[in-house]
Amino acid sequence: MALKHLEEYRDPKLSKKLIEHIQSISKTDIRLMEVCGTHTVSIFRSGIRSILPKSISLLSGPGCPVCVTAQGEIDAFIELGRLDNVIIATFGDLMRVPGTTSSLQKEKADGRDIRIVYSAFDGIEIAKENPDRSVVFLGVGFETTAPTIAASIFSAKQMHVANFFVYSAHKLVPPALEALTSQENVRVNGFILPGHVSVIIGEQGYKPFFEKHQVPCVITGFEPADILKGISMLVDQVETGAPRLENAYPRAVTQEGNTKAQRLLQDVFEPVDAVWRGIGVIPGSGLTLRDPYVAFDAAQHFQIVAQEAPEPRGCACGEILTGSKTPPECPLFRTRCNPMAPVGPCMVSSEGTCAAFYRFSDDE
Repeated sequence: MALKHLEEYRDPKLSKKLIEHIQSISKTDIRLMEVCGTHTVSIFRSGIRSILPKSISLLSGPGCPVCVTAQGEIDAFIELGRLDNVIIATFGDLMRVPGTTSSLQKEKADGRDIRIVYSAFDGIEIAKENPDRSVVFLGVGFETTAPTIAASIFSAKQMHVANFFVYSAHKLVPPALEALTSQENVRVNGFILPGHVSVIIGEQGYKPFFEKHQVPCVITGFEPADILKGISMLVDQVETGAPRLENAYPRAVTQEGNTKAQRLLQDVFEPVDAVWRGIGVIPGSGLTLRDPYVAFDAAQHFQIVAQEAPEPRGCACGEILTGSKTPPECPLFRTRCNPMAPVGPCMVSSEGTCAAFYRFSDDE
């Protein structure tokens, strides 16, 4: 039944009806931003960009957690990996992201103990197997993955695994929306809000932002009909001049969200100002460990703090993340920067906009 349920949202007839409706109501030029890397890939894979009216432009925003990780944070990860008796545990997407002078992949090739894991709990197991060494899990992600990392820290404390640490470079989505609306070079008429993050924070997580700015917002899923339904609702809001915060993904997203995950996040982490690639410092958009868990904070334990660092020369990843440029407008795209030799993280991550354009688009 689950497969049939999904197939319903891939039904060409349903998508055709939604496209026809969008075409019938779209009258003015509209710029919509998807705030999720998975949405970006899904939009390209299903060919949605090519079938929308030319009046509708889709912009890719800061929805890739690896991509928005600041250059200084990448350098801090590499510095941690160079320490004696330290094992780095990380998700695979981070391995190839270029730092200022190196990458985790290069450091591993040079003999550093850097391991790809599928969960922060894998890091705890590595720590238990290596009691004479420190294991640092690199915490990168939005509200989607942060609860599981919070759970790993909670568990490490309960199990007294004192050689397990987390470097928290987590980011929160609602403060990023706030920052985007305040940037003069970013013009967005509506936001396609992320499905995965919304499962955790719920529709209520966006209410303060919406009530302040009154920008059309729709939470959507990831199948073609999901995305087209979200676009249809946004176009209707813009054309009628009646902005709303709507949920087009009710089968997964509720009003209140996952309250258990929210409580876990609030127990282990507290908000802190954070640097986003391409945007800069966004107040209250990061997460740091609360006092009861500070013993597991890698940044404090090893006294390594992310320093300000310039982005790779010529790389437009920062501008692409804010929608002020598209990948083909970057002078390095498809030339010096490609999936085999990425210059910036937007070409590295599977959710990166440059990687999606490279794989699915014929734009030059």
